Amino acid sequence: MKVLYFAWLRQKIGVGEESVDPPADVADVRALVAWLKERGPGYEQAFQDLGAIKLAVNQEYADLDHPVKRGDEVAFFPPVTGG
Repeated sequence: MKVLYFAWLRQKIGVGEESVDPPADVADVRALVAWLKERGPGYEQAFQDLGAIKLAVNQEYADLDHPVKRGDEVAFFPPVTGG
């Protein structure tokens, strides 16, 4: 699974993208986030306020209950503002 991090999420985690192989019981984005938070303090900080994060699965906006599987691309980013 390819995971992408943008803006301040990338800064807190320390990478812009990574390939991960979560356990088989990680079936949705919520479970993926819980698993990622266990990987270290940068992840814990980045995902502290899930209300401040938008996400996409395979380049389609999604929510925390969206299913994920091997080979998916999951992107996390702050809300986009216009101006």
